Amino acid sequence: MLWMAAGAIANMDKKLETIVQALQENFGVTFEEFRGEIHVFMRVETIIEALTLLRDKYDFELLSAMTAIDFWPQNSPRFHVIYQLTSLARNLSLQLRVALEDGEPHIPTAVGVYEVANWRERELRDMFGIIPDGHPDLRILLLPEGWEDKHPLRKDFPLGYEEVQFTFNIDEINLRKHFAKE
Repeated sequence: MLWMAAGAIANMDKKLETIVQALQENFGVTFEEFRGEIHVFMRVETIIEALTLLRDKYDFELLSAMTAIDFWPQNSPRFHVIYQLTSLARNLSLQLRVALEDGEPHIPTAVGVYEVANWRERELRDMFGIIPDGHPDLRILLLPEGWEDKHPLRKDFPLGYEEVQFTFNIDEINLRKHFAKE
């Protein structure tokens, strides 16, 4: 990945270049270009202020996606929380990323800026264990009861394993399987 300063990308849309420059001036962000998309790297302390600025001044009225990436076994940063923003009025898309350390990762809630963040943050909590501080309703959304401390999209989540059955190992596998008793 190549980290760049504003103005370093010749192919960047001029409207998007102005927005990235404003983010750099206001929040000291860095960014990269990957396959024509701009990824802006933010500090967790400034994400809500940046989301508000992008919504109010630059018409990014849609939080089209919010997810995370787990870089385990790397612990610093362990996660990137991704905010994919879309401006329908300007036909622009911008991705903001916030790096989080291992342990108990926390982000401030974006529900006050984008109401759609409500369920998306609940998904982050359920699947990755990333806690949105100040969220109005952190009930479990996607997991069954009793799964409060289990987060299945973390790379260190234990997977169930069943060996693939072939003709050469069918007898060995059948010995270990639990079959229903008649």
